[in-house]
Amino acid sequence: ERNIPEITRTMLTRQLRQLEDDKLIVRKVYAEVPPRVEYSLSEMGEKFRKVLDQIELFGFEYIEELRKCNA
Repeated sequence: ERNIPEITRTMLTRQLRQLEDDKLIVRKVYAEVPPRVEYSLSEMGEKFRKVLDQIELFGFEYIEELRKCNA
């Protein structure tokens, strides 16, 4: 929530629940006062992150290629 100030608490909760339902993240609740919850990538989430990293790399390489063609 602190890292995405534009998002409402309701929207963040929906997104986190959906990612958890999709098995991309794991939710860990700590029995503390005040309550604390941590989210981390699941095994499938880590695999998906690798795919996204490759898409990002492609994007950078593609933009560089376009710049060369337009120069």
